[in-house]
Amino acid sequence: MKRLLAVLLVAIMALALCAVSASADELSADVYVTICDEGKLAVTAQKITVTDTDSDGALTISDALYTAHEKFYEGGAAEGYATENTQYGLSLTKLWGVANGMSGYVYYLNNDFSAVSNLTTQVDDGDYVAAYSFVDLDTWSDKYSYFDRFTEDITAGDVTLTLKKADFDENWTPITVPIEGAMITVDGAATGIKTDENGVVTFPLSANGTHLVSADIEGQTVVPPVYVANVSGGIDPVPPTAPQSATVPSSEKPSQPAEKTDDKKATDDSSTPDSSNTDSSGANTNAVQTGPSAYVYIVSLIAIAALAVFVSAKKRDEDQT
Repeated sequence: MKRLLAVLLVAIMALALCAVSASADELSADVYVTICDEGKLAVTAQKITVTDTDSDGALTISDALYTAHEKFYEGGAAEGYATENTQYGLSLTKLWGVANGMSGYVYYLNNDFSAVSNLTTQVDDGDYVAAYSFVDLDTWSDKYSYFDRFTEDITAGDVTLTLKKADFDENWTPITVPIEGAMITVDGAATGIKTDENGVVTFPLSANGTHLVSADIEGQTVVPPVYVANVSGGIDPVPPTAPQSATVPSSEKPSQPAEKTDDKKATDDSSTPDSSNTDSSGANTNAVQTGPSAYVYIVSLIAIAALAVFVSAKKRDEDQT
């Protein structure tokens, strides 16, 4: 009798472990990713399904960047993405094949620096991750720029956006300021329309399809902004020319995060350790669960059945005695 009970308990524990493993495998979130490769857009608000690539029980910015490299970089993450464990945690050492060292990269979550503690910061459905490698490796003058929206489905007509950049005041306090005089581009072509003193611009999008809107900003080292518009209700265009140095963006309807109003600033990896495929002490353990696993129910049913067998066997032994 005792042997039967032991066998049943071992079976239940094994199935429970399978259920836990299956639940971990279910971690996923649809996240939008932009990567700028030394001043050129390489990935533009692409919607990707992020999984727990480092098996730390959480979906993080590092998972998002790793997944983007696996999907879009020739040679995958093994060739284009690398990290190293430092005194600050796991830090980026390669982004889109560029090995600038640990101070050569910056990343944002929903265009908001205050939302990022490090690369182990958790991501969720609809979040927007943007990362870039510095062009200016001497004075680190690169400024992160962004529109007030990064992607949306729209009806053909006029679009109004606001362009901002992360900067510092005279006391080196991080601030955001509008960008005046930036030339708006659509699918890589200049429109002749510029932002006003408040960074606001209105321009038409009349052709159906997916369009990449960015901006040329003279006299400044600025990370190109990204706005992806999925246009309908307009005219059917001549087959468009793909934007240079840009991955064709997804046409799926986005889940748009609310715009942040806190000050933003760029930060190097000396102050923003990250997490990839090692045991970073700053790992975020607030995992995003996708729903209860079917294994949990299976384990419960087996446990009930096992208990019933045990009770029946015990009663039979008692009757025989």
